[in-house]
Amino acid sequence: MEEPTGRLTPKKVAVVGGGLVGALNACYFAKRGFDVEVFETREDIRQAKVVKGRSINLALSHRGRQALKHVGMEDKIVSQGIPMHARMIHSPSGKQSPIPYGKKGQFILSVDRANLNKELLTEAETYPNMKMNFDHKLKDWSPETGLMTFTRLDGSHDQIQADLIVGCDGAFSAIRKQFLRRSRFNYSQTYIPHGYMELTMPPVNGEFAMKPNYLHIWPRNTFMMIALPNLDKTFTCTLFMPFDEFEKITTGDEVMEFFQEYFADTIPLIGVDALKRDYFRLPGLAMVSIKCSPYHIGDKCVLMGDAAHAVVPFYGQGMNAGFEDCIVFDEIMEQLNEDFSAVLPEYSRVRVPDDHAIADLAMYNYIEMRAHVNSKWFLFRKHLDNFLHFLLPNTIVPLYTMVTFTRTRYHKAVDRWQWQDKVINRGLLFGATGAVLGGSYLLIKNPPDINKLIIPTEKMWARLMSLWTS
Repeated sequence: MEEPTGRLTPKKVAVVGGGLVGALNACYFAKRGFDVEVFETREDIRQAKVVKGRSINLALSHRGRQALKHVGMEDKIVSQGIPMHARMIHSPSGKQSPIPYGKKGQFILSVDRANLNKELLTEAETYPNMKMNFDHKLKDWSPETGLMTFTRLDGSHDQIQADLIVGCDGAFSAIRKQFLRRSRFNYSQTYIPHGYMELTMPPVNGEFAMKPNYLHIWPRNTFMMIALPNLDKTFTCTLFMPFDEFEKITTGDEVMEFFQEYFADTIPLIGVDALKRDYFRLPGLAMVSIKCSPYHIGDKCVLMGDAAHAVVPFYGQGMNAGFEDCIVFDEIMEQLNEDFSAVLPEYSRVRVPDDHAIADLAMYNYIEMRAHVNSKWFLFRKHLDNFLHFLLPNTIVPLYTMVTFTRTRYHKAVDRWQWQDKVINRGLLFGATGAVLGGSYLLIKNPPDINKLIIPTEKMWARLMSLWTS
């Protein structure tokens, strides 16, 4: 029987990793008519009593939504998310100041990682040419033949052969280990000196404890806390801080002193007992940034998602970049008639510079979130960039807008941002120089009466001297 794509004998695609990118990728390949098998080390999270793994809330934006839309999942996932229209900056005094993300009506969505993963797995299973394999840990695989060996909890082994192996098995990818043995494969990983810790802010009288349609940020220069809203009316608060700062706090009283100094407005909302208990429940967890190149071996294997480019979470683009991998690969498949020998190298050529760019931007944005948002110059530039974007929507586009609300290629967004920055800074410099020269010219043409200036100057000096001696 002929498959939907016109292929007489469908090729077999093995997706290793049943997380977010793996489950979405499975839908893409199944939609094209391939025979798809997904292999996941963990048990099925839809049946698991306790879902292990990372639980940072995710910020879904345009790139991720476009990828979900392609398999008919956008509306369902958006309906299960909470729109966040702006950052809400909390000063040490407790003052709150919103900084909108984009134009009116633009927002990012707070979504629950586990729920999103469950929905994608359920969607993948609706395809008749799909098979799910949980409790399958990859032990070995051959880049030449596509033969894979999996072990199970009971010690048994499975051997599977595939025409294409898609590595979506996360930052510590078992698939990528084979890449490391090969010549001319570039790889780097960087652990940042900061860890993260999650705390929960419960509802107050059945409602959100803070305004829900914001990403709340407490920037404190060398560290910060953020809070994202959940559908159950809680907030997930994530404290990002250098590991040596985490290690300095060893008692419940020290936790309270620390929060009283830096996050006093959150104490009544999280609760004293909860803070003292939850701070020590888990240690600060590490964050890694991984870059590699190329993303493929021959026509047999390709890496996507965190397996190809783990990024720190500060631009909210980790999942969005991983989801965009799926749609970019699918677009190249369309252009090159599903010829893996042409598609895989083209995918590496196109995608590597973009993923490296977002990895660098994520590092940069951590400094912006924890420090720059406190600066008056930063806020001035934000307002100026938005104003110029309003006046010249096709010429000046803020970096955050390009990254979050368009599918402009990441590395092109960075190039354009750097060009715009030079143009705007030069404009400000010329404007300031013009103002100084113009003011000087007016002073020369119309010099002020020196006698009128001397008296106020003398009065000012007398006041300064009185302050100095008092």
